[in-house]
Amino acid sequence: MTAIESPCILVCSIDLKTGFCFGCGRTRDEIAAWIEMTPEARRHVMAALPARLATVERRPRRETRRARMARERGEAV
Repeated sequence: MTAIESPCILVCSIDLKTGFCFGCGRTRDEIAAWIEMTPEARRHVMAALPARLATVERRPRRETRRARMARERGEAV
């Protein structure tokens, strides 16, 4: 069996604003279809990933304790 190249870094969380994974930059549909994609289709997606990742907002997935406490005090983090 041949190994399939994947951009996955095991972060697996989707940015709701862009629809891209925080870790690899793929969409949910691309992640789901990755194994069935042709090598050419995978290369095409992988070529687009750096530009996509530049648009993802790098914020914690959950509100941190520090951010929650600041919000409750009415402060900006």
